[in-house]
This record gives sequence, structure tokens and C-alpha cells, in this order.
Amino acid sequence: MSRVTPDQPRRPATGPPAGARPPGRARPAARVPAPRSGEEPRSRAPLPVAAGVAALWAALTSWLPVSAVLGLAQLSEDAGSFGGALRAGLAGWLLGHGVPLQTTAGSLGLAPLALSALAVWRLTRAGVHVTRAVGARGTGSPRQALTVAVAVGIGYALLGALAAFAVDAGGLRVSPLTAALTFAAFGVPGALAGALRTTGVWALLAARCAPALRDGLRTGLVAALLLCGAGAGAAGLAVATGGGDAADMIGAYRTGVAGQAGITLVSLAYAPNATAWSASYLLGPGFAVGTDTAVRTSEVSVGALPAVPLLAGLPRGPMDGLGGALLAVPVLAAMAAGWLLARRLLRAAAEERAEVGWPALLLPAALAGPVTGALLGLFAAASGGSLGGGRLAEIGPSPWAVAAVATLVIGVGAVLGAAATRTLTRTR
Repeated sequence: MSRVTPDQPRRPATGPPAGARPPGRARPAARVPAPRSGEEPRSRAPLPVAAGVAALWAALTSWLPVSAVLGLAQLSEDAGSFGGALRAGLAGWLLGHGVPLQTTAGSLGLAPLALSALAVWRLTRAGVHVTRAVGARGTGSPRQALTVAVAVGIGYALLGALAAFAVDAGGLRVSPLTAALTFAAFGVPGALAGALRTTGVWALLAARCAPALRDGLRTGLVAALLLCGAGAGAAGLAVATGGGDAADMIGAYRTGVAGQAGITLVSLAYAPNATAWSASYLLGPGFAVGTDTAVRTSEVSVGALPAVPLLAGLPRGPMDGLGGALLAVPVLAAMAAGWLLARRLLRAAAEERAEVGWPALLLPAALAGPVTGALLGLFAAASGGSLGGGRLAEIGPSPWAVAAVATLVIGVGAVLGAAATRTLTRTR
């Protein structure tokens, strides 16, 4: 008989419950099977497969817009077949990478830089995706980043060679070897930029870089962007001023609404080229629109031009009057870059209660000149090309002249802007 009565409730048991583990005894750790030696984790994809898929996706996403634009007029006006529209898209895609197309009228090599920028961006994303797929994210390994870039570049080069074979069968002459080398030159640096950022190598390089060099690179990039922005504004204003001539050129094609929309989109694809030409015009060297032609602030000598809407904004003659104020734009851009450099360094020094010496300020400002010159020289070289044989075989600015003038102007202007900012700040 139980001794527990209703007036005396049952006492809780002081011992451990049934089936409980005795105190002080650790729970055994769960056994995880160790991976076999030489076996890759299941979450990682093979490098050739990941690089091939990423390169194919980058190619498709940069080729489809070109095919849609170039095939718009043909499909809407029944002027061509679906296969012809696809081959036209492949030809435009190759041209966007700088692959020259041999036609009956001569070599066509003026690449639309908007398409080139799209291709580079997609290749950068391909480098990011492949780095994550092979498990190299955050490893800080330059070797793995370079391996990913080379793998993506090889896959992209093979796609370029296949596109050259397809276009060559449609009537245009394209060298598959040239296409493969050009696509590799696009694919490896583009994928390397994404791989360096994803692996963390880019951050390590920036941390180990000397402060003066890092500030000089940043200031040079800022000056180049400011000058390109000024060039884009000037080019847009010139095209808007000659908008009537551009509309007449588009209407003269008589391809219908869809065809005129396609011509307009093609002209917009060459807008970055016009930006580079306008920036070189503001700097002074100018550019050419054919053999033995020149478009500069002091001289405009051009002959008969093709009916291209983008050329409707060319200046009619030498710059005079108030237009001469545009010559001060590169100097103002350089001084603005120097001002931003000085403000950033002075603000950082104020937070640390330190003093910014003249060498620490003027050395990065002087380095901004060569950095901007190199960037604008490459931009000018990429913006030029040919629109056929004869007198249209040379279009665009001279890269060496643009680089030399930009180095001098930006270097001097940035030094003046940084020195003036520091002097005025200390006076206050």
C-alpha cells in the first residue's frame, strides 16, 4: 500500500529519469565519414565543365541582343531569312569583339564599344561564377584565379572560332584563328577580373600596394571618368544640334519603322566610340574620319562621309568665340580630381590628428597623369577602326597622341588642384 495520501502529494524524484544519460558523461560526437584521399567534394564542379558552361552563357547573353537588333529589319520587312538574321547577329557579335570582317567593299573593323563593354561584363560574371563553382571563393590564391581565367578564355576562344566558321560560310570572310585569338584576349582578362575579386586576391593586392600608388591609381581613374563624361556631354550636344540631319539620314534608308529602329540602336551601340572621339577633340589631338582628314579644334577637314547618323554631329569648322572655353574642360577635370584627392587625404589625416606632407600629396597627383594617359590611350585605340577600304580605312583618334596630351594635362592639373586645396585648407 502506498504511503502517499491526498494531504501529502507525491515528491518529485531526485534521481535521473529512466533512460537518461548519467551526469558528467559527454554525448558521443556524430560520426562523419571522412572524404577519401584524392576525392573532390561533391559541392565542387569540375573546372572544364564550369568554365565551358559559363563561357557559353556569357556568349549567349552578349550575342542575343545583337541578333535581335540586326535581324529586326530583315524579319519585319521580309527582306531575309531567319538563318540570315542569325548570321548577321554572329557577324555583329564578332565585330563587337574587334574581329575584322572582310567584305567586298574592304575590311570592316570599327567595333561598337557598347557591345564590347557588354561582353566584358558578362565575362567578368563568368569568372565570378566559375570561381564559386570550383570552390575557390575567398581562398586568396592567385594561381586559382589565373587558372579560372585561362579556362574561361579557352572556352570563349573556341566559341569565337565556331562563330567565325559560321559567318565565313555565309559570304563574309573571317579568319577563325584571328577570331580565336581575339576572343581569348577578351576572355582571359575579363574572367580574371571577376576571379581576382571573388578569390580575394584583389583586396590583398590593394592592401599591399603603396599608399601613394593606390591614391595615384584612384585619382587617375577619377580624372579619366570626368574627362569621358565631359566628352559624352559634348558628343550628345553635337548630335542633338544636328538632329535634323541625323533624322534625314535615318529616313533615307526607307526600311520601315522596324528598320529605322534598328539603325537607331546600332548608332547607340557606337555612342562610346563617339565619347572617345569627343574626349580626344577636347584634349586637342582630335580624330580622323578617313584617310588624310582631321577634326580638331583648330582644323576641320573632311571629305564625303557615309550616311551614318552618328556623323551628323561633326563640327562644321574650327572652334572660335565662346567655343574656345571647351579647351579648359580637361584642365578643370584634372583640377577636380586633384581637389578630391586632397580632400580625401586631409580628411583622413584630420581623423588621425596627423599632418599631410607635400610629398604624400603631390606624388599621387603626379602619378594620376600617366594613369589617365594610359586609360584614355587604350580607350582611343579601341574606338578606332575601318569602315571599308579606300579613304574610310582610318577612323578614330591617334592613341599615342591622346595618351601623351592626357598625361601632361592631367598630371599638371591634378598637382595644381591638390596643392591649391591644401594651401587654402591650411589658411582657413
